[in-house]
Amino acid sequence: MPCYYDRLSALRLQQCYELAPPEVRAYLELEVEYIRAAIVPGTRVLELGCGYGRVLAALAARKASLVGIDLSLASLALARQLLASQGVTLAQMDAAVPALRPASFDLICCPQNGVSAFHVDQRTLITSTVGLLAPGGKALFFSYAEAFWPHRLVWFRIQAANGLVGEIDEAASGDGTIVCSDGFVATTVSPDRFVELTRGLGARVSVSVLGGSSVVCSITV
Repeated sequence: MPCYYDRLSALRLQQCYELAPPEVRAYLELEVEYIRAAIVPGTRVLELGCGYGRVLAALAARKASLVGIDLSLASLALARQLLASQGVTLAQMDAAVPALRPASFDLICCPQNGVSAFHVDQRTLITSTVGLLAPGGKALFFSYAEAFWPHRLVWFRIQAANGLVGEIDEAASGDGTIVCSDGFVATTVSPDRFVELTRGLGARVSVSVLGGSSVVCSITV
């Protein structure tokens, strides 16, 4: 099944965000603000699936220790250009099996539905992430809220019209899942599913809906 790394990386991924309609831009900024609010100077932050550096660039002013990982070398190359003066560490790595030292981060974020977009086992992803948190550390996973579906679908139609993804299969799309004619499928994680995925972790978990647009799963160890 094609995923974001196959179709949307580097400049194509950047174009995707540049084409985002106002409602989507507001949703994206709300997520970034939520992450920013959890950072104080010196916080050791890891972003899973950092892409071309969109979120890390917005976090740089917080004077934290920032690390970003992604599978796409092309996206990482663009991120290095964007973040050249920010002292951010970037590495090619699979978020589900990260080659990073356990208990080495205070905050780990996986914004903009990465938990679904990575197309990996979601429980494995979450468990691996929790293992990277220092005592008292927090992981933030985001997905789309049900009420945001109309805006998300419009955004995907714009991407399809610009050749970034295949034409939307309108008949097959629905209930949080978008299916494209090229085999690209984008899903979501509901609040109930986040509860299932985090059951038995031995951590404090809260799931909420942010601004009616984003589901936030917060895990504190």
